[in-house]
Amino acid sequence: MKNLLILLLALLPMSCKSSKSDDQSVTFKHFPKMESDFIPARDVMVMLPPGYNEAQSYPVLYMHDGQMLFDSATTWNEQEWGMDEVITKLIREKKIRPVIVVGIYNTENRALEYMPNAPKAELDTMERPKGFEGEVMSDHYLKFLTKELKPFIDETFATQPGPGNTFIMGSSMGGLISCYAISEYPGVFGGAACLSTHWPAMDGVFLKYVEKNLPEPATHKIYFDYGTATLDSLYEPFQEKVDVHVANQGYIQGENWMTKKFKGADHSENAWRKRVHIPLEFLLRK
Repeated sequence: MKNLLILLLALLPMSCKSSKSDDQSVTFKHFPKMESDFIPARDVMVMLPPGYNEAQSYPVLYMHDGQMLFDSATTWNEQEWGMDEVITKLIREKKIRPVIVVGIYNTENRALEYMPNAPKAELDTMERPKGFEGEVMSDHYLKFLTKELKPFIDETFATQPGPGNTFIMGSSMGGLISCYAISEYPGVFGGAACLSTHWPAMDGVFLKYVEKNLPEPATHKIYFDYGTATLDSLYEPFQEKVDVHVANQGYIQGENWMTKKFKGADHSENAWRKRVHIPLEFLLRK
C-alpha cells in the first residue's frame, strides 16, 4: 500500500514557482488533493530551499495550516507566516541549515484533526465545547503524516530522513498537534515548535498527557511561546504549568527546551512571522 501510494502521489500534477531564476530563491512544488487512507484529501505545498540540489540532502520541517505559510494574497485574513522570506534570510546569514518545508493544508476538520486524542478517557466522557463535536481525528492525522506523507517526501526529495533532521511546527491548535506528534512519534520527529499553543482547548485536558509523555530529552528539542494580547492572553497560566512538566521530565531551558513570552503579541500570522526565526534557529542552527 505504501509503495502504491508513493507512486500515485508522484503522478499527481505538480505546480512549481520561483520568484527568481537564480539559485538564491526558493522553489515551490504543489501537490493538490493528496489522498489518504486515514483522513480526507488535502493540498500539500513543498518549499525547496535556495540552491536545492538533489546531490545533497536536507532536513525537513513539517508545518500545519499550510495555506497560511507563503502567500497572503490567497489567505482568508490576508496574512502569512512569510516562511520563504524568513528562511531565505536565515540561510543567507548562515544561521540555519538549508531546509525543506512541507506545508500541510488544513480542512474543515481542523479542530478535530489538531486536538490530541489523549487523554482518551477524559475526551470520551467530557461535554464537548462548540467546534469540537464529533470524532477526534488527530491519531488519524498523524498516521497520514508519518505513514503516508513522510515516506512520499523522503522518496521524492533529497531528505535526511532520521529524527535528528525531521521537525514539526504549528501555531494555536497546530501547536497542540505538534507537541502531540513529537510525543507519539519520537522516532520520527526530533524537534517540535509550538507557537501560541492553544492549551485551553477542551478545558486544557491535554496538559495531563504532557505531564508524563514528552519524548526523551537527550535526543529531542521542544520550543513553546505565547503572546499577551487577544487569544494569546489566555495562555500564560497554562504554559507555566506545561513548563513545570517539561522541566520535571529532564529538559533544560536554553539547551533542548525553550519557552518565550512576547509581551503585546497577538494571535495572528503577522505575530508569528515576526518571531518564527527564533524556533527555526533553535531547531536548525548550524
